[in-house]
Amino acid sequence: MRIRRIGATVATVGAAALVLSGCSAPTADSGLDTGTSVNVAWNQAFYSYNGATSFGNATANNNIIYMTNDWFNYYDNTPELVTNEAFGSYEMVSEDPLTVKYTIADDVKWSDGTDVDAADLLLDWAANSRSLDTPDFDPADFTDAETGEFTDAFPTDVVYFDSGAQPDSGLGLVRDTPTISDDGKSMTMVYSSPYVDWELALPSALPAHVVGKNALELTDNAEAKDAVVAAIEDGDDAALAPISSFWNGGFNFTELPDDPELYLGTGPYTISAFVADQYITLTANPDYTGANTPSIEEITVRFIDDPLAAVQALENGDVDVISPQSTSDLVTALDAVENVTVIKGVEGTYEHVDLQVDQSKSGVFNDPLVREAFLKVIPRQEILDKLIKPIVGDDAELRGSQILVPGAAGYDDSVAANGSEAYADVDVEGATALLAEAGVTSPEVCVLYASNNPRRVNEFQLIQTSAALAGFNVTDCGSTEWGGLLGTPGAYDASLFGWQSTSLAVTESGPTFETGGINNMNFFSNEEVDSVIQELSGEFDPEAQVALQQELDKLLYDNYYGVTIFQFPGVTAFSDKIEGIEPSILAPTIFWNVWDWTLADA
Repeated sequence: MRIRRIGATVATVGAAALVLSGCSAPTADSGLDTGTSVNVAWNQAFYSYNGATSFGNATANNNIIYMTNDWFNYYDNTPELVTNEAFGSYEMVSEDPLTVKYTIADDVKWSDGTDVDAADLLLDWAANSRSLDTPDFDPADFTDAETGEFTDAFPTDVVYFDSGAQPDSGLGLVRDTPTISDDGKSMTMVYSSPYVDWELALPSALPAHVVGKNALELTDNAEAKDAVVAAIEDGDDAALAPISSFWNGGFNFTELPDDPELYLGTGPYTISAFVADQYITLTANPDYTGANTPSIEEITVRFIDDPLAAVQALENGDVDVISPQSTSDLVTALDAVENVTVIKGVEGTYEHVDLQVDQSKSGVFNDPLVREAFLKVIPRQEILDKLIKPIVGDDAELRGSQILVPGAAGYDDSVAANGSEAYADVDVEGATALLAEAGVTSPEVCVLYASNNPRRVNEFQLIQTSAALAGFNVTDCGSTEWGGLLGTPGAYDASLFGWQSTSLAVTESGPTFETGGINNMNFFSNEEVDSVIQELSGEFDPEAQVALQQELDKLLYDNYYGVTIFQFPGVTAFSDKIEGIEPSILAPTIFWNVWDWTLADA
């Protein structure tokens, strides 16, 4: 076993794995190694082809979406932002007002042969700006507490795109409908105020013609595109309501849909097979004209939630790469596996506990005194000592900031001033006194976590035992479907999971903490926090950015939002038969350069 070590400054979460089966000479023109296949195991099953919704925003989904769709840019493992000119270009055409133009390159097509054009970009803006949404509509009453999806009772006359966009940040600042060029290849957006992360504002798009055909009962691709554009440009609520509804839920599936248009892509791979709870297979896109041409013809992502089972699959030759959530048993097991390379490091993903400040199962955390009391009995140091130190030794450390990564500029000063030190050690006496002050006896706290994740099971048990000492009745809301349940009203009281960074954006934390943000799963709302996030989005000076991040960090602890625990220890292991795997600290981690993966020479 060969061991390599990597550092980290940002993030990752989840588990991955790979397999090889067969090899032949590369195709001369494309570089494709025909007949080759790789099996990739991940710790959670794919369930949505729209990663921009609150329901579908999960690593397990976004890995697949990344491999099957090109975009204007992506991060390498440096990490640096790489522009993808083969897909298209974007430019700031004016600083005041901030004006950005996107242009799709010639010959870029969806995998059904339909041109990618400004209609797709315009729908992308409408969905991810929510500028056309019905004002003041709240979907909470129409969300299934068992699944996290919208119910059949969802109003059919409401325009609501479930992207979590807010009017004071990101695409929410593009309030006027963008303009489309005469040739239909370009879209120009004008921001109402400066936005520091404008290069990352527009996420990967879904096909407008597919949305239009399904939402408006049309059959012709061109007619469907035109109908979507007209609905957006005219502000036609009667058409926008079904368009938004299909955008929200039409791309959710847990097995291969009968309609192949529901999984069209623009990238080096396309989905070719999908069996519920078992695997999803991607095959090289034969019509791909982009810059990232793959070598491996077929990749099958197999769903293996147990890290030790992933190691066994690696040892058996059933998979060739694993990057599961690390445990001490995992590291020990890997020591016995031959002919693999192991990459170790501390990732940027961090473990945390969030408290539902409203609309929770029991309602106990509406009271800030009870929130503070619960944070005092989360055994952060015990979790670190028992579960993380056996993996990375002295490199294990508590994370004390909701905003800044350990080692980042301003991190140490933020931790010293934000109030996180109050939760460094368990304080049963302090928690008991706070519950007495609140007049609460034996409050029930149901914790949501991944019940099929051994480390999370251990963390839950440690929290349950510690909290009981102060009188909390911690109950089990663990689920294998935890990702889709996040943010579901009435489903749980606290959640235990990891946040994974996808970019180096200054404003990346905004959607997590701003009122109504897509990652704000706990109904937290604070005017001061919203104000700081809004100010940060327009701040271009690095020192001022750090000061605002520190201010935001303290506000979150002052309001007992939740508590951070540790940085993820990262372990990736892969067969010596595979070359080109260079994990990134940003999502999609090992998959960021899937087109570079090759089979080693025999």
